[in-house]
Amino acid sequence: MKKSAIAAITVAVIAIIGFVIVTVGDTKALNVNDVGSDPASFTGTITITGIMGGISRQDPSVFGIMDIKELQCTTQGCNKLFIPVRYQGKLPKIGDEVRVTGSFTRLPDGFLFSAQQLRIVRNHKMGG
Repeated sequence: MKKSAIAAITVAVIAIIGFVIVTVGDTKALNVNDVGSDPASFTGTITITGIMGGISRQDPSVFGIMDIKELQCTTQGCNKLFIPVRYQGKLPKIGDEVRVTGSFTRLPDGFLFSAQQLRIVRNHKMGG
């Protein structure tokens, strides 16, 4: 009886530790629309979820992400908000839903999100 109780407690403790380790690394991500209107108010390291919508012609390490809700707008009149993201690794493809972790950098003409980490969540088929 005592051995089975000790084994059950040990399994429970290991499960709790595993849960804590997994959830601590999974920070809550903000959406593009949450931060796009006032990026200056977000200081320090944050995580943003968005859809990769294009790559900069001037700097191939910079791409734009839009809010996942913007996928629902299919007309040309949509005013999609894009956040420029600089990442020094393999870039996502058009339509990839990404979680980028980093911080905003102020530039003369606006803000740029400098990502230290990028994770592709899934791909949403976009326009061909």
